[in-house]
Amino acid sequence: MTREEIAQRVTMVTARELKLSEAEIKEADHFAFDLGADSLKSIELVAAYEEEFNLTLDEEEALKVQTVGAAINFFNTLLN
Repeated sequence: MTREEIAQRVTMVTARELKLSEAEIKEADHFAFDLGADSLKSIELVAAYEEEFNLTLDEEEALKVQTVGAAINFFNTLLN
């Protein structure tokens, strides 16, 4: 899977879970500060990413990922 494909899927899941438009989401966006994800929503995002990418993540490691771009890189590393 290419980084671009991963970026599209991360953006789609993030938009769906945070009830935002995909166009509003940028790689530099911080999940909490820019996109409004509180701690509960962050856990829900991790679960949604697990489902989207058919992975089981270490929740503690996944929650250390703070930006959309970092999430894309995280999944790019795991999947490639």
